[in-house]
Amino acid sequence: MLYYLFNYLDQFNLPGAGIFKYISFRSAMALIFSLLIATIIGRRIIEKLQMLQIGETVRDLGLEGLNSKRGTPTMGGIIIIISILVPVLLFAKLENLYIMLMIFSTIWLGCIGFLDDYIKVIKKNKDGLKGKFKIMGQAGLGLIVGLTLYLSPEAVIRENNEIRKGDVITRVVHSNAVKSTKTTIPFVKNNNFDYQTLANSFGENKEAVSWIIFIIAAIFIITATSNGANLTDGLDGLAAGSAAIMGLTLGILAYVSSHFQMASYLNIMYIPGVQELAVFASAFFGATIGFLWYNSYPAQVFMGDTGSLTIGGIIAVFAIIIHKELLLPILCGVFFLESLSVIMQVGYFKYTKKRFGSGKRIFKMTPLHHHFQKMGNSGISAIIQKPINAIPESKIVVRFWLIGIILAVLTIATLKMR
Repeated sequence: MLYYLFNYLDQFNLPGAGIFKYISFRSAMALIFSLLIATIIGRRIIEKLQMLQIGETVRDLGLEGLNSKRGTPTMGGIIIIISILVPVLLFAKLENLYIMLMIFSTIWLGCIGFLDDYIKVIKKNKDGLKGKFKIMGQAGLGLIVGLTLYLSPEAVIRENNEIRKGDVITRVVHSNAVKSTKTTIPFVKNNNFDYQTLANSFGENKEAVSWIIFIIAAIFIITATSNGANLTDGLDGLAAGSAAIMGLTLGILAYVSSHFQMASYLNIMYIPGVQELAVFASAFFGATIGFLWYNSYPAQVFMGDTGSLTIGGIIAVFAIIIHKELLLPILCGVFFLESLSVIMQVGYFKYTKKRFGSGKRIFKMTPLHHHFQKMGNSGISAIIQKPINAIPESKIVVRFWLIGIILAVLTIATLKMR
C-alpha cells in the first residue's frame, strides 16, 4: 500500500518518494517491519494465549526437559503470519501475480493449521484435524497454485540459450517470454528439466499432459514440505530457525532469477516479475527470526500447526513459482530427513513385527531430532544407539541450523556446479 502511495506522491516530485521503486529498499523495509512486528505483537499475543489457557499438551516420552514445556502457549504461528502479511501488504506490488499467490497460500495454510490447533487445544481432541482433511487442504492449495501458473498469461519465463564459439560459451541470451513447465535441477550441464519430457508419448496432447504432471508434482511438493516442517517443529527454535535459512535462500534465488544480467551470467532461466518475491522473502525471514525472540530455548511460545504447516507450505509454493522446486531436497534437507526418519522407523517396525512377531526400531525415537535427545541404553530396540548420552536440546538445534546453512549454500552453488 505504501508503494502505491509514494509512487503517487513521486508524481509531485516529493523528495525521497521515488525510493519505493527500488526492490532492495522495499525488501529491507519489509525485513525491518516484520522483525519489529514479531517482537512487538509477540508479547501481547503470548499474554492473550496464556489468559485463554491455550497451552501445549505434552506426552511423557522420557526426554530430558520435556515436562517443563507443559502448558507453554501454542498457536504462536499467528505471530509469524501477521508479521509476514503486514509488511508485504505495505511494501509489495499487490497486483503482482506471484505476491497474490503467496498471500493466498499463507492465509490458506494458516487456516488449516489454526483449525488443527483449535481442535487439539480448545476442543481438547489430541488427534486434531483428521489427516485426510489436512492432505485435502494441502492438495487443494497445490491444485490452485498449479492451475494459476498454467492459466495466467503473466506466469512466463524466458529460457536461457547459450551462444557458443566452439566449446566455449561466449554469452547467454534469453528467448521471448513463454509459458513453460521447465524447472531447475542441480549438478547437470543443462540444468533445466521439462515435465513435458514425461509426456512425449501423448503426441499432440503432450503439452496439456505436461501441465497435469506439473500440477500433480506441485501437490506432492507442497504436501511433503508442509508436513516436513510440521515434523521438524519439536524443539525450541528448530523449525523457525531452519525456515528462516530456507526463506532467505529462496529470496536470493528469486532475485537472481528476475535480474536479467545475473540470470544470463548464471545461465539460468529469467522469470519476469518474481523480483517482488524478494519483498515477501524478506518479510518471511524477518518474521521467523523475530519469532525466535520468544521461541528460542527455553521457548515462551510454540508455533503449533498454525505456524509449522504454514511455513513449510510457503517454502514449497515459493520454490514452485520460481521454478526451483527440484532444489528443495537439498535446501529443505533438514525437513526431509525428519520426514524420512519417521517413514523408515514406521516401515521397519511394521516389517519386523510382521516377520518376527516383535517390532524393532532403527532410531531411538523419531522424528530425528528426538533420536539425539533421548538417552541410549540396552532396553531400546534401536539399531542406531549412538549417541549413548542425550545431547542438550539447544545444542541439537544449533547443529541442525548449521546443517541448514551448509545445505543453503550448496543449493545456491548448484546454479554453477554442473
